[in-house]
Amino acid sequence: MKPPEALLDDSVHPCPYLPGEQARLPLRLPLGPLSRLNLDQRLAAGDRRHGLVLYRPQCPTCQACEAIRVDAAAFSPSKSQRRVLRRSRNLLTVERGPVRVDSERVELYRRHERERGLAMPGTGEMTLERYQAFLGESCTESFELRLRLHGRLVAFSVVDRAEDALSAVYCVWDPGLSRLSLGVCSILEELALCRRLGLRWLYLGLLVQGHPHLGYKANYTPHERLICGEWRRSEGD
Repeated sequence: MKPPEALLDDSVHPCPYLPGEQARLPLRLPLGPLSRLNLDQRLAAGDRRHGLVLYRPQCPTCQACEAIRVDAAAFSPSKSQRRVLRRSRNLLTVERGPVRVDSERVELYRRHERERGLAMPGTGEMTLERYQAFLGESCTESFELRLRLHGRLVAFSVVDRAEDALSAVYCVWDPGLSRLSLGVCSILEELALCRRLGLRWLYLGLLVQGHPHLGYKANYTPHERLICGEWRRSEGD
């Protein structure tokens, strides 16, 4: 689990996901860059990345958050997912490149957050500086997976590369193009990239029971969820 880490914050505070719950998300700063193998180990333990720091829910009274990973090697898209993929590949261009921080991405992030009702109370509108700290900085190997429509950037994901996995850190898409199911497209392209690279897992972050915007992650099967310290498999319906 090297390099070592410094604990930056271990406070209990109102949950960002579920009203009325208390959250404990200890923030840990790796004291050096994480290799692909280092990241594999941390993802398997349930860690998520936010900028330069890692966190893992350790909440006092709630266990609604479950880390989730899709078995990319065994994944088979559903009928609706196949339709989305066919349509997107006729219309969209997929790019992979370095993570970038600019006004185009910040504005798309703002629209995505505002029009989908994702803004956290009291945080204010995303700024270039906050975006840099959240998605522009990383303690490991990261890249962008981009979707373009007629040359225009309409969706992008920041993705981390581990030894045997990809980890989707955050996905932003144009809410005015909901008919294209850009969020689904992004995940399907990430899974396709896992398979091309010979990687076993796509980590999708936290599945939060009862959260209106995070339940979609269970639609990708087979997947595993980290429950009480054990990865438990679901093959879907």
